[in-house]
Order: sequence, then structure tokens, then C-alpha cells
Amino acid sequence: MSTEELPSALPLITSSRTFLDSEQRIVDFILANTDRAPQMTSAQLARASSTSEASVSRFCKKLGFKNYRSFQFSLARDLAAQDGEQVTREVSLDDFAQSLANIKNAKQREIASTLDALDEATMRRVVDLFSHAGLIVFAAVGNTNAVAIDAAIKFGQLGIRSVANTITESSTSLALTMCEDDVLVLISNSGKSQRLERIAHAAKRGGATVILICGNTHAPLARLADIVLRTVNYEALLTTVDFTFSKISATLIIEVIYSFLLSVLPGARDAISGYEELIQPDKEME
Repeated sequence: MSTEELPSALPLITSSRTFLDSEQRIVDFILANTDRAPQMTSAQLARASSTSEASVSRFCKKLGFKNYRSFQFSLARDLAAQDGEQVTREVSLDDFAQSLANIKNAKQREIASTLDALDEATMRRVVDLFSHAGLIVFAAVGNTNAVAIDAAIKFGQLGIRSVANTITESSTSLALTMCEDDVLVLISNSGKSQRLERIAHAAKRGGATVILICGNTHAPLARLADIVLRTVNYEALLTTVDFTFSKISATLIIEVIYSFLLSVLPGARDAISGYEELIQPDKEME
């Protein structure tokens, strides 16, 4: 079924039709949380609406969708259209302008939803932990390693001892030396990684605080973490691939923490100036 042939989700769930109790709970949650619902997995929607994944699946098929992902995309498309923007699922050089509009919509929604998910009390705690940390270790696996490395460089520029290893065995051995004043930051979209789990256990053994940047607040790693900062990923609006991860939302959270730290850390700007002074000779090219 092409994008044009997809049923329109929003009119279907706001119609006067009679829904079963479980279906009505799904509808009520979606309409009360239009900012969150389109990016939730079927399992997350089921939990949030006090139903089951089977109920969500049956509900989507009852409305005429092949599966939950089709319903999810149609809902996001309808909500975007309410804002006056036409959105499709395709990205192709054959329709460059529309493709850019699709990418723009997905990325803007990622940014807005990730920022909306942050709360002041949690961010104050994170900034305080970073401000007083003896050492911050960033750990990731796969394509999120790039986010971890970037974070270690950024916070190092502020004068905070920060490190990121691409070899998880090195991160594990380092985590075993961490103590109460240290912070371990795990970065994982799925929140499922045995390697990151081992690193977390090692850090907690010495009393370090564990922060998880993750797209799934119910994942196994989230249960280990002291603080979870939720990322939002709208890659499903651009592809039918089951597992994709945009690094934009995870990097955004790092940027938010960095910006707050820059405003509260005494000497942060001097530290940045010192760093720039050290690397300036490398940039002197004709």
C-alpha cells in the first residue's frame, strides 16, 4: 500500500464510531498526547493506555491498516498536515523538494519532542552532577560511539575530566575504578546492550551515578540507571527499516547539558579559551 493509499488515522479515531473499552483507552491516550503518541512503539502505547500490544495491533487492523507502523506513520502525517505541512514517507532525489520537507518534518519533530521530554528538576540534578564530577565516562556501542566521543571532547573543553572509549573492555576496566563523585553516561537508543550493562554494573560497584540517554524508558538499561534522559526518534517517518537511529536527539541532549554547564561553571569560558589557544597553531594554514 502506497502512502497515498493509506487510510487517514486522525479522522478514523475521532469519528463517532463506537470503540471497545480497550480501543477507547488507546484513542483517549493518543488524543491527549498528540506530541508523544506518533513516535511511541506499539509496546509503549499499550503500556501507556493500559492495554496490550495485541489490542493495539487489532485496533490498527480494525481501522484498515496493515500493521501498527502504517498506523503510526498515518497518524504522524495527519498531525503534521494539521499544521499546514504536507508530509509523505518517501525520500527520493526524483522529488527533491518534497523529500527535504519530509526530512525537515521528521527532524524538527525529533528536536521538539526531545526537548519537551526534559524536565527542570532532572536537568538541574544532571547539571549539578556534571559540575561536581571527578570523572565523567561516556559509553556507547555501535553508531552511538560518535555521540559519546563528541560528548567527551565537549565537556573536556569546559574543564571537566571526561573520557570515551570505543573499546568496551577499556570502558569496563575504567568503570571499575569509578567512585561516588564520578558519573557514567550510557548512550543507547534501544536501551539493550549486555556490554553497556557490564559497564554500568562496574561503575555502580564503586558508587558512581549512572545516567542513560535512551529512546526507551522501560528498557533493561533504564532499570539500572539512576537518571534516564529520553530521546525521541522519528526515523520511522522516513523509512520502513525496523531498526534505525538518528543521532540528532542524543546529540541534542548533550548540547543542552553543555549549554547549561557553560552558564553555571566558574572558569568554563577560560577553559574553552585555553583549549582554543592550544589547538590554534594547528589551524594556521595558508
